[in-house]
Amino acid sequence: MTDFATQLATDANQCADMLDMVFKAQTILAPRLGDAMRYAVLNGGKRMRAGLVLGAARLAANENDAGTYVDSRALRVAAALECLHAYSLIHDDLPAMDDAETRRGKPSCHIAFDEATAILAGDALQTLAFEILADDATHPDPVVRVTLVATLARASGLAGMAGGQMLDLQAETRDLTLAETEQMQMMKTGALIVCAATCGALVGGASSSLTNAVTTYADKLGLAFQIADDLLDYDGDSDGMGKPVGQDAIKGKASFVTLMGLEKAKNEANNLIDNAQMALAPWQDAAAYLQALAGFAVARRS
Repeated sequence: MTDFATQLATDANQCADMLDMVFKAQTILAPRLGDAMRYAVLNGGKRMRAGLVLGAARLAANENDAGTYVDSRALRVAAALECLHAYSLIHDDLPAMDDAETRRGKPSCHIAFDEATAILAGDALQTLAFEILADDATHPDPVVRVTLVATLARASGLAGMAGGQMLDLQAETRDLTLAETEQMQMMKTGALIVCAATCGALVGGASSSLTNAVTTYADKLGLAFQIADDLLDYDGDSDGMGKPVGQDAIKGKASFVTLMGLEKAKNEANNLIDNAQMALAPWQDAAAYLQALAGFAVARRS
């Protein structure tokens, strides 16, 4: 059995290869925009969302006695999630949002190019994500493709990531309660994490019981991931993170650390990960990768 770190790196590399293939298949009549898109989505990163897609697809394959091989369908779904995630990071870094000059240790897209190009790159990566999912190369069944598109749309729109970002901006001018902070972060960060795992299960042909378990797992993971992010923003360092830290405190925004306290926040993140891993316990060793990915999400230092 491949160890977790090796499998995570393999997933990241295979997803990057698929993204490269997707870009090479595009007709690019605006080269500067294409360059900005590639810069943002092929700029390293842990590819955790891709790992969730591929891990869930492998688990579904194991359930169906199809081995652990992940074909190009799952890789295309992983690539779509990474395009959507990259778009969100480009827009997060803009002066009108978080005003961050670095991302993953490199200049943010609007610094490397310019603000207008960065906005367009984010827009184009978002639409590319849906183009990938809607293509029959992603799945031969149109019902599956429509479900993938709808799942990503819900996770990234008004009730998901975009709505959560709006609530996050409003948090700069008023204090949020712990319940409001949880809601905001589950929309801003958690929704796409749940989407990645659910779409992986879907493209892998998972049973309803496995799909429900994977969704529960990802729901717990999404909140734990954000608590871990708040912990890193509180006591991480910019060099290790590859982006500015301490931004919540500078902007006066409530975080899980300020609302719960440092130790309670750490304990809550660990409890959530325990619950996430327990949701997949019935699948035993086949779920080991996803369970390890959950642990990695809170143990990371970047």
